[in-house]
Amino acid sequence: MKILCLGAAGFIGSHLTKRMLDEGHTIVAVDIYDDKITEFKDHERLTFIQQDIRRPDWDLERLVQDSDLVIDLIAYANPGLYIKLPMEVFRLNFTENLKIADACVKYKRRLIQFSTCEVYGRTLVTCANGGLKDPENPSYATFSEDTSEFILGPVEKHRWIYACAKQLLERVLHAQGLEKEFNYTIIRPFNFIGPKIDYLLDETDGIPRVFSFFMDALINGTQMKLVDGGQQRRCYTYIDDAIECIYRVVENPNGACDKQIFNIGSPDNEVSIRQLAEKMRDIYAEKFADPSVPLPEIVEVSADEFYGKGYEDSDRRIPDIRKAQKLLGWQPKWGLRDMLIDSMKYYVTEYMEVKKKRIDGEFMHDIVRHANAA
Repeated sequence: MKILCLGAAGFIGSHLTKRMLDEGHTIVAVDIYDDKITEFKDHERLTFIQQDIRRPDWDLERLVQDSDLVIDLIAYANPGLYIKLPMEVFRLNFTENLKIADACVKYKRRLIQFSTCEVYGRTLVTCANGGLKDPENPSYATFSEDTSEFILGPVEKHRWIYACAKQLLERVLHAQGLEKEFNYTIIRPFNFIGPKIDYLLDETDGIPRVFSFFMDALINGTQMKLVDGGQQRRCYTYIDDAIECIYRVVENPNGACDKQIFNIGSPDNEVSIRQLAEKMRDIYAEKFADPSVPLPEIVEVSADEFYGKGYEDSDRRIPDIRKAQKLLGWQPKWGLRDMLIDSMKYYVTEYMEVKKKRIDGEFMHDIVRHANAA
């Protein structure tokens, strides 16, 4: 197939693009940056277009018309930006993404649209005010694609604008599918981690996601900050498991994914943010740290202090993955400890390489400066 992949050089996109190239597909990759795909950017079946989709004059319709399948990964998926730039988050995640969907409707192209598990919002436990007999029952926090209710916070908690924008986009795709015979598949990722998830150095897009923030703290010896005590729970999914499932959605065996929504996650890998910090610090001490350097301390901070006013979080999210298991024959394989070790190794190695380049660069700069002075 000839596949148009928007956001192809991001975290998920870079891994997915490589898999699709390995499987023999021809890819037109669109993204603002290309540094996460440099190792295969010159592949003979890859055409890279460096483009910000918010520009009004880019050639979206032609690219959609020339493709057999469109994959849309473009999003702001950074909680710090939901607080700092809520309107820009809405415009990109809904308005600009809707233009892509409209082009797919016009040219009758199948669309794989990446959404988010954040559309589910909070659990019933947070709304029951202690009225539940067994609030720890995982059934209250297990979300199914076609039956679970969405519970978002009040308007003044504008952190929910991201989830709301993604939810609205899903509803519009569903309506287009009903009225216009439009074929789509929606993917709701549950906390993917792995190599390339975020930049640890020179971060310019707000506060990195939690794994990257903790990894940066471990490498640089800064505090590992727990927002509101780190009691929130998440189910982490290794990127290799995720890409295996996503690629099966791309293949769409016997049309099994037509007009379907899929949770992609690892329900057995549930951990609190506090436990995640402790596990990462233990692994770092065991496998990567200099024994002579003290490990960073784990501290508690308020949400307002860390993110700014208007923040609120999901308390717990467990994916129901029975649909992916049944329709796609997919099952996640990676356990939490192994995925953390693999991901942390990547970033420790990357950091040391960047640090070496900077040291070498500063050394060469000093040589040139002294030579010029002489």
